[in-house]
Amino acid sequence: MKALRPNSTGMTVVLSLLTSLGPLSTDLYLPSLPAIAVALESSVSKTQLTLSAFLAGFAIGQIVYGSLSDAYGRKPVLAVGLVIFCLATLGCSLAPNIESLIGFRFLQAVGGCGPVVLARAMVRDLYEGHRAAQQLARMGIIMGIVPAVAPVAGGVLQTFFGWRTGFLAALAFGMVLLAVVMLRMPETIRRRTGEVVSPVSVIRGFGHLLRNRSYRAYVGMVTLTYSGLFAWISGCSFILQGLYGFSEMQFAFSFVVVVAGFVLGGLLTQRLVRTIGPERTVGIGVAFLAAGGGIMLLLQLVGATSPFALIVPMACYTCGVGMALPASMALAMAPFPDRAGAASSFLGLCQMGGAAIVGALLGRLLGASVLPMAVVVAATGGLALLLFWTTAAHRRGVA
Repeated sequence: MKALRPNSTGMTVVLSLLTSLGPLSTDLYLPSLPAIAVALESSVSKTQLTLSAFLAGFAIGQIVYGSLSDAYGRKPVLAVGLVIFCLATLGCSLAPNIESLIGFRFLQAVGGCGPVVLARAMVRDLYEGHRAAQQLARMGIIMGIVPAVAPVAGGVLQTFFGWRTGFLAALAFGMVLLAVVMLRMPETIRRRTGEVVSPVSVIRGFGHLLRNRSYRAYVGMVTLTYSGLFAWISGCSFILQGLYGFSEMQFAFSFVVVVAGFVLGGLLTQRLVRTIGPERTVGIGVAFLAAGGGIMLLLQLVGATSPFALIVPMACYTCGVGMALPASMALAMAPFPDRAGAASSFLGLCQMGGAAIVGALLGRLLGASVLPMAVVVAATGGLALLLFWTTAAHRRGVA
């Protein structure tokens, strides 16, 4: 069977689906969170730990995937990650209590983070400069279809078949990806490092990355951008279904509006990185983050009670995510062609680690008020914009 070519639509689609494994694993079961809490006799905060545990697993798992793939190749490490994901997802579907579900979600993330890390590294293997940013944005658009469709599909599965079927659907998705990788995916790394991967070598490699101040700045922007997005992901089902009384399907369609903002941002990025460059694209993106978060907080402070006071500003925020995230990732990895895996790993570690902390914190603060979410989204957007302003000299080439 013919291998996928680097510039083909098929390669773009497969890389996009690999990066969508994380959003799918979360968004497909979001409409079921309240039902899971009831079925497994758990509290809201403990049920939300299934999200935070996933983010923690995603962060921790990324420590090793990049370095292993730099040393031994992308394809075999990618296949191992997909196998772990499939086995853990099966465990989620069979979980008898909330504690075991939390544990399997952690393992699911440890497996699922590999494809995400390695898809980004493969982009760096295959593309240079603004082409890498364009490819990541293009992947983001295709990936955006998954979080748009997944909550709707999850709502249908929850309504007619119960919460366990969402995990079975994710299992089927993972198994198809594993088959495609084994049969069609070529090895993309040009030169393997040949290093023996150990905790010391991984830490030394991360230290080399962190000496680059531009890399630190872009990693910070990615972390803040995604943390605000995850604040929404982790809390929106409890707020819209619990406080506003949305049904599973109403929640799913409201989630689509927010995802549409992300897709619009990705479409804009493809054009912007060609005309004004990825650096200025990041600037426009973080401005959208700050505007969306600020408007959401302002509306809550003046007593707005409509759910659209949350949904519309969050769509503005996710439009910024669609611009800032792919361009920042491409710029972060650009200086490290020989260590793209390690650069992608540390980037993802900070991205998911920061989001896990935000999700756990928000889970404790959420109650009968929307204000905690609005504060977190506004803070992350504002800090991302501040970081962009204050690190301008470093990003212009000061290492």
